[in-house]
Amino acid sequence: MSGEAKGAAKPAKPPARKPRADARRNRELLLKTAKAAFTDVGLDVSLDEIARRAGVGIGTLYRHFPTRGALVEAVYRHGVDELAGAATRLLASLSPGAALHEWMRLFVDYIATKKVIAPALGSTIGGAPELKAYSVAKLSDAAALLVARARASGDIRADVDPDDLLRAVFGFTYGNAKPNWRASALRLIDILMDGLRGPSG
Repeated sequence: MSGEAKGAAKPAKPPARKPRADARRNRELLLKTAKAAFTDVGLDVSLDEIARRAGVGIGTLYRHFPTRGALVEAVYRHGVDELAGAATRLLASLSPGAALHEWMRLFVDYIATKKVIAPALGSTIGGAPELKAYSVAKLSDAAALLVARARASGDIRADVDPDDLLRAVFGFTYGNAKPNWRASALRLIDILMDGLRGPSG
């Protein structure tokens, strides 16, 4: 073998390609459709039905989510990411106090999905302790940001603690098993917000 051959550099691996725009759109569509189907029909809704509702072939669904467990986990993560990301979005368009109030109301929708898919998170993907840690970290950061901004602006009391706030909202939602829990949770969030503003709010 010649010296030139020995010293020849191996060709660099091509950089990983980002998913195509249509693939990203299909994934987003499937996640939103699956979330609605789980809520409307239940966890036993067929993957064929989810693909049909999304207007894609079953092969497209399986390319993104090879198992039911993978789809359930992705729907859950997507809900966490949406709620966490809403903090920054709301702060860009609303006053800090109003952003915090609206975010707590969005928390109700997040819990509505979690109530449906929680059994599958345990049985299909083994309890998923890493998912719990992921959601706690993301939502704690979002709540801390909102509370800090609202305290700094004077929209809420200076002694409001974001962890206390999350415990309260979680109790209003996930801790309520009554059929009308959503309406009750929204009322309690409005009452809680009145208390957060304090006597001069």
